[in-house]
Amino acid sequence: MGNQIRTTLLLTIMTVVIMLVGKMIGGTGGMMIALVIAGGMNFFSYWYSDKIVLKMYKAEEATEQEASLAYRIVDVLSKEAGLPMPKVYIIPQDSPNAFATGRNPENAVVAVTRGLLNTMNPDELAGVLAHELGHIKNRDILIGTIAATMAGAIMMLASMARWSAIFGGFRGDDDEGGGFFGLIVMAIIAPLAATLIQMAISRSREYLADSTAARITGNTEGLASALEKLGAYSRQIPMQAQPATAHMFITNPLAGKNLMKFFSTHPPIEERVARLRGTKAIRPTDDSTPPSGNSMTDQGRNFWNNLS
Repeated sequence: MGNQIRTTLLLTIMTVVIMLVGKMIGGTGGMMIALVIAGGMNFFSYWYSDKIVLKMYKAEEATEQEASLAYRIVDVLSKEAGLPMPKVYIIPQDSPNAFATGRNPENAVVAVTRGLLNTMNPDELAGVLAHELGHIKNRDILIGTIAATMAGAIMMLASMARWSAIFGGFRGDDDEGGGFFGLIVMAIIAPLAATLIQMAISRSREYLADSTAARITGNTEGLASALEKLGAYSRQIPMQAQPATAHMFITNPLAGKNLMKFFSTHPPIEERVARLRGTKAIRPTDDSTPPSGNSMTDQGRNFWNNLS
């Protein structure tokens, strides 16, 4: 029930933001057009968001012969977790990473990069795949995928607002639009709102998926070691990823980009590893992730968590 409430609330928030951007661009008429767009986005996000994300990363379904080890591990672990066997997709990128998507466990997909298959040993690969199955079991995949597609739409509309501000936003604050300053404000707020929503949804769910993975495999070290490898490789081999989908991956694919550290969609890897190993986290000196506290972002995370 908690994730159903989250999904409904997320779609409502995204719809309101899209309508506000539409109003800033084109006044009342723009808001009505944005409402129609938002309605279509809600429909397509529910039924087709997984296909959109897979297409975005040029992922192809793998046969048992093409990815035999990953296929066998997913088969065994899904039975252990009491889940239907999800489809396995391969993303043609050398940076190791993975995500799960789909409407529900019966229509789930686990997608892994070619780099993940080439760099992980069997225990580490099992840990990563169990983490993604954890997202499926905990029913995080629908809300995560919807957040990706809706956030992408908001960012696209925000870009339209910026161009409108440059070429047509000097008409003043009248009924036909928000004027130049309104457009500038929405061009800043819209992508920020999309990012904060992703953060609020994602970070606590990563800890839960890690814990679920440990229960499924009965082995915390495989995932802990895999996370350490993923953290190291993310700096060496940057992934070609979209910010709107960053929260879906097991580790932040944009971790190597300094600006994105201020909007990290994942808990620090060292804290996740420490939880798995039952030790105190020691952060590297170059970690610029802001500490938790009473910030607006932390309040947002707590709000989403309380909807469980």
